[in-house]
Amino acid sequence: MRYNVLACDYDETLAERGHVPEEAIEALERLSRSGVKLLLVTGRELDDLLSVFPHPGLFDQVVTENGGVLYDPGERTCDDLADPPSAELVDRLRAEGVTPLGVGRVLIATREPHDVHVLTAIRELGLELQVIYNKGAVMVLPPGVNKATGLEAALDRMALSPRGTVAVGDGENDHAFLTAAECGAAVANALPALKEAADVRLDGAAGKGVTELAGMLLRGDLDEVEIPRRHVLLGHKAGENGKAGRNDEAAANNGAGKTGSNGRASADDKTGANGGAGTDSDAGTDGGARGGEDAGEGVEVRLPPYGVGLLVVGPSGSGKSTATTALLERLIGAGYQCVIVDPEGDYAEYPGVTVLGDPDRVPGVDEVVHVLEQPGSTVVINLIGLQLRDRPAYFAELLPRLTGLRAKLGHPHWLILDEAHHLMPAEVRHVPLKHPGDVGALLMITVHPEALSPAALELVTGTIAVGKEPAETLAAVAAARGGRPPSLQLTEDGDIALWSVGDPSAQHLTLTPARIERTRHRRKYAAGTMDRDKSFYFTGPEGRLRLRARNLLTFVELAEGVDDDTWLYHLRRGDYSTWIRDSLGDAELADEVAALEQQAEQLAPEESTRRVAGLIGDRYTLPAEPTAFDPDHEDRPNHRDHSEHSDHSNHSNHSNHSNHSDRSDRSDRSDRSDHSDRSDHEDQPDHGPDHRDQPDHRDQPDHRDQPDHGNDQDHGDHPERPRDRSERPGRPDRQEA
Repeated sequence: MRYNVLACDYDETLAERGHVPEEAIEALERLSRSGVKLLLVTGRELDDLLSVFPHPGLFDQVVTENGGVLYDPGERTCDDLADPPSAELVDRLRAEGVTPLGVGRVLIATREPHDVHVLTAIRELGLELQVIYNKGAVMVLPPGVNKATGLEAALDRMALSPRGTVAVGDGENDHAFLTAAECGAAVANALPALKEAADVRLDGAAGKGVTELAGMLLRGDLDEVEIPRRHVLLGHKAGENGKAGRNDEAAANNGAGKTGSNGRASADDKTGANGGAGTDSDAGTDGGARGGEDAGEGVEVRLPPYGVGLLVVGPSGSGKSTATTALLERLIGAGYQCVIVDPEGDYAEYPGVTVLGDPDRVPGVDEVVHVLEQPGSTVVINLIGLQLRDRPAYFAELLPRLTGLRAKLGHPHWLILDEAHHLMPAEVRHVPLKHPGDVGALLMITVHPEALSPAALELVTGTIAVGKEPAETLAAVAAARGGRPPSLQLTEDGDIALWSVGDPSAQHLTLTPARIERTRHRRKYAAGTMDRDKSFYFTGPEGRLRLRARNLLTFVELAEGVDDDTWLYHLRRGDYSTWIRDSLGDAELADEVAALEQQAEQLAPEESTRRVAGLIGDRYTLPAEPTAFDPDHEDRPNHRDHSEHSDHSNHSNHSNHSNHSDRSDRSDRSDRSDHSDRSDHEDQPDHGPDHRDQPDHRDQPDHRDQPDHGNDQDHGDHPERPRDRSERPGRPDRQEA
């Protein structure tokens, strides 16, 4: 169910000349029994309304005085949503003989032409008030109070969202009300300006129109109605980046179409059908792209906010996060509640969200659901503290709770799964989700579509491919789904490809970036686990070391522990700035480190180390304690606490590197590195610093079945902190920086 709230105006919408037809009452009763919540939103005062309408209990909440008062029919309680009327103004208008003159709990009401007296009095008294008109009625309210704010208050009380609300009205004071709702409908007798702005124009007038709308909701949840103003901007057809489309209605709407009602057009063909064509079109392809006419280059491409299953795919570092961040920013800005399941802690610092979980604590499912009950909270579920093997089980428990919450409250609206293959890997054959609409809309991000569950791939209605080879990426998605890849014509300006699954061709687009700048992977880069090809490797000038820094915390610790020759070797080559620029994507930090690399001959080794560490610390919060999560070694026993007492220091396959400050001299370190455990690097290409001129150590024996005694050279779980350099045996020349 997309819409779980119907909000009605009273006069000349539900009621015609003060009378509500019985058929409208019966239609609303049927709608209520189906689970849809009913709201009445009127400009009348409460006592006046109750005197003419005997069925207030039909509604879950009643907003009166044009947004100024909220009445609960069940509890029979009344709450003022703004300050009472100005006594000075009331006295002035009475003294001037203004009639009729109604004074409510918040509102002052009269009729034209007395608006002249009202405006003059407000100006002369120096009051800050607003005047709202409605078919001859004149209403005076505090600034910012209208039917939209009243609707918001009623929805907040019930923990419901405007994004699941349909509003119907007829007059001037209904504009804000209809705009605030996800879908705005106008009865046949509505003012022309309201009809023009409405998403649905009903054939019936007043109560008959409300009956018509209730029937549409009961039959198909308004599946036949598309709302272009709600579509989320993705980018532009490549070629004229920045040239806007003609307008929302005439935009290309080439997004990945949701499955829907076989292209059935809306009542007046203003909008195309679900999954069907865009502008002025009667039919479409179920689940296909909403292509409409070919509007040419520079036209906006937008995605529907409901019922889609999007897959964002591309190699590491190709821009998946850029595309996801752009969509996420616009979804949150439009009022959609998003749930981001974040296995690697990449969204922990995203602004304006509630983050649950950290490297030391996995959020409970009950905790997640409790926070999500408030529709204004976008939630990041940080699973960096959960081992890789446990993530599918966690998600299998979470997903039914999310669908249940949405069935109850109509939100959350988007479920975003970063590293989706961690949550629904290929071996998972069943996903408790029949359609993306069961969670509102679904967005999955992955590097490896073939690693995703086949059941998850069945939910995909559209794919966004990023990176330099989008055609290959789309072919991989098609192969994983067991279908044929689309054709793709590359353009000079395009940076993403959009494919509506099932269409024979995909489009090359220019992504519209997010307005905010977010430091991607900040938590992961600081203390999580970076991929092998993103990690930094200290090899030394002779290539006899292979100390892997999986994150910045480990990098800083290893930097403080390696010998001068190793540190200076990489510093002089510019390896540190290259790694930061290419693997972390932090150009500003890379430039600052590069400036230090240019001073390699002028700075003492300990000084350059201190400065590089300081630059990193300025941008990335390094935790006091390392994270225990390490997906590459999740099955290994953790013996870090016993590493200093290990008796394997002379074992042919293990060298004691648990504490770098205890290495007695540089030559001893180099000798032992030849025999270190290479199991974690068996499939590791030499990325990061350029090691093409270094010996290849990947032919060492595979010791993945060996217990981890905390002394191999892979430091994803972080070595114990070295002592100050001044304390190191054999290093008397180095002082504490």
